[in-house]
Amino acid sequence: MAGDIKFEITKHIGVLSEGSKGWTKELNKVSWNDREEKYDIREWSPDHEKMGKGVTLSDEEVKKLKELLGGV
Repeated sequence: MAGDIKFEITKHIGVLSEGSKGWTKELNKVSWNDREEKYDIREWSPDHEKMGKGVTLSDEEVKKLKELLGGV
């Protein structure tokens, strides 16, 4: 997946879970193709060279998600 996509993890926020093969589901701030960084949730290989499909969220979307989860 990362063949033509340039990415930089600008801030590692935390690990949400870890699979049996060492892959971790993480929350990070990531800059994709030299664009403004966004919050990103996805699975990463131990060396962060390979990644699974994920979700990127803007600052506004994270604020809304936090608001929605506040009642859970």
